[in-house]
Amino acid sequence: MKEIFYEGAIPSELIADSINKHASKTEIGAHQIFLGQVRGDVINNAKVVGIEYTSYEPLALEKMHQIREEVIQKYDLTCMHVLHSLGFVKVGELCLFVFTSSSHRAAATSACAETVERIKAELPIWGKEILEDLSYQWKKNG
Repeated sequence: MKEIFYEGAIPSELIADSINKHASKTEIGAHQIFLGQVRGDVINNAKVVGIEYTSYEPLALEKMHQIREEVIQKYDLTCMHVLHSLGFVKVGELCLFVFTSSSHRAAATSACAETVERIKAELPIWGKEILEDLSYQWKKNG
């Protein structure tokens, strides 16, 4: 099973490196990328300063492996990469990276969208929104 968790914010250099590694794969005609970023919401008059992500990792990895295999087969993907943050991620930083590749754009686009929705709905990953007054609330997926 592929590791999907990254401690802290996902650095842009890691994303760029992932893209660059695909230049030699000439059977690929399309890539689709989703980048999730921590939003600076205001809750009860207090600004969100970041999200603390936790997960039940063994189940999340098993479920992500299942999702990955199903989506790759359904859309005939060349490859798929997923990273999700664990730990604290500040507002404005990246917390989710989904990258799908295929011969054609429609497959890459649909596969990426489905993968993001399934990650949000099916993986045991939780986010605690940390507010500027150091209070918190559990984030609802949406």
